[in-house]
Amino acid sequence: MQWATSAMKSNVFHGWWMVAGCMAIATVAWSFGLYGPSVYLHTISDMHDWSIGLVSSALTLAFLVNASVLSFVGSAISKFGPQRVMALGAGVMASGFIAMGGISQVWHVYACFALMGLGWSCLSTTAITSSLAPWFDRHQGRAVSTAMLGASIGGMVGVPVLLVLIGWLGFSHAMLIVALIVLATVWPISFFILRRRPQDLGLLPDGIAAADTTRPTTARTWTRSAALSTTALRTVTLAFGFALMVQIGFLTHQVSLLLPAIGASATALCVTLAAVLAFFGRILLARFSDHLDVRLIACGVLVNAAISLSLGALFHDYTWALIIAVLGFGLSAGNITTLPPLIVRREFGAASFGVIFGIAAMLMQLMSSLGPAFFGVLYDLSGGYQLPLGLAAGLNFFAAFVIMRGRHTSTKEIS
Repeated sequence: MQWATSAMKSNVFHGWWMVAGCMAIATVAWSFGLYGPSVYLHTISDMHDWSIGLVSSALTLAFLVNASVLSFVGSAISKFGPQRVMALGAGVMASGFIAMGGISQVWHVYACFALMGLGWSCLSTTAITSSLAPWFDRHQGRAVSTAMLGASIGGMVGVPVLLVLIGWLGFSHAMLIVALIVLATVWPISFFILRRRPQDLGLLPDGIAAADTTRPTTARTWTRSAALSTTALRTVTLAFGFALMVQIGFLTHQVSLLLPAIGASATALCVTLAAVLAFFGRILLARFSDHLDVRLIACGVLVNAAISLSLGALFHDYTWALIIAVLGFGLSAGNITTLPPLIVRREFGAASFGVIFGIAAMLMQLMSSLGPAFFGVLYDLSGGYQLPLGLAAGLNFFAAFVIMRGRHTSTKEIS
């Protein structure tokens, strides 16, 4: 508590402490909530001789559970602050991991993954961006992109750490360690770092003193129905719903895609390198997003992802093509997650961000929850990953078109 109090009294704007805390939370949430499922899927399928499609359907349930509560997460953080929401989410996610170590029947998989999805909803993009939205205006792109670097760090360390823990301790004990890591990271940050809004500390967004009357303080308040009636929000929701469906499906299957071709060590290295590329992609976004058209950036990111997946589909028999596809997709993966809240925050403002992005994120997550089953069922039907990779590439090309469709109408609708 003393450390937290001194941090708040330092010359560093507390919003940047919020960013640092959210980055650490994103690291563990993405390590074990997004990148981890690719390991859980392969391990559980192998341990119990269950099909990839069956376990993938349980992952789809996890993302459906996640989607069903996202709009409430955004609203709860806007109303009550992130402290209790994130602490509760960490506890639920940890309980899912502990239970996962004792899986013995098929229904156990669904129950454990549902708990994981429920907990992750309180720690994922919606929670982090809703927590940071009141704290930044001019630097909102840099703040969100910097916090989301934790997601890329999670991609670098999550799969290798899980593979090492499982190989060393076995699956059950490894999942207990994972649960302890989540709690030991999120709970102290929730209790000592996270705060609801800068006004509670006598500040305005970006650290401006509350006494500074030269700063505009009024902003339009949006309802969910009014925001959903705009082409601006509809195009963001549709485009990134498809893009995130592809991303979640691809990330949960990338270990199964690579492992038979290159082995466990090379798979871990490849996944880590892809996360490193995602990290650098987010650094570039943090550097330039406050000064450039974020929809144009989004179009480029989606096209790059589509080209990478196309390469894997067209040359699926070649190991080098699979590796390049994973690495190329990795360069886009981080920003596919980060760009939707940046676009919504820029086009709709901070006043109603939690409500607006909460409902948009819920709809996007409902679409994206189909990702694991999309890849898994198509894999089972076709006997390989060529078909799901090809269709996923087409969906990303379509998403790039949709996001640009909203570029010319958003300013007129929202002004």
